[in-house]
Amino acid sequence: MLNILLTGKLTLFQKLLQYDFRIMFWFNRSFSNPFLDKAALLMRESIFHVPVYVFILLYLALKIKKKALWWILGAVILIGFSDLVSSHFLKDYYNRPRPCRDPLMMNHINFLAKYCGANGSFPSSHAVNHFAFATYAFVSLRKIAGYFWILFIWAALICLSQVYVGVHYPLDILVGAILGCIFGYIGGRFARQTLYLHQHDL
Repeated sequence: MLNILLTGKLTLFQKLLQYDFRIMFWFNRSFSNPFLDKAALLMRESIFHVPVYVFILLYLALKIKKKALWWILGAVILIGFSDLVSSHFLKDYYNRPRPCRDPLMMNHINFLAKYCGANGSFPSSHAVNHFAFATYAFVSLRKIAGYFWILFIWAALICLSQVYVGVHYPLDILVGAILGCIFGYIGGRFARQTLYLHQHDL
């Protein structure tokens, strides 16, 4: 089956999977080296993300003061909603096995993570959640801190590490990022208007 998907005559859906598999092989195996192995594993650790988000919260506390509490509440609600949709509804519906559990893939990739999650692979909840937060922050705070676009790079690095260590396919990341941006844009627009973060005197 794997050989067919990589070389045979395919339907449109199978061609999409073909590209997904090929990019997975290329990214997971071609760049493998000890430094990137450690960096990718570190990028997946929640504790590594804490300083970035603590800095954002402290910055907002100084910049928008009491509004920061409402902004944070909005972010928590957004991430909770994004995670619910991705982790429980979409993953349960599509039930795509992770590369590290997929019989077509598990013996052909470099699996570096400590464990392979038993839940579905599609879409990546990391991608949905981190891109939702990045978009929420950028859209709602662009008048205050336009350089928050760098959060998109941060989110992308975290998501690419999921492919590198073998727990997600590229398509999981791409679709998750798109969904996250949609959720984050809606949440960011709402926060921007309700908290008056668009005013020129900020």
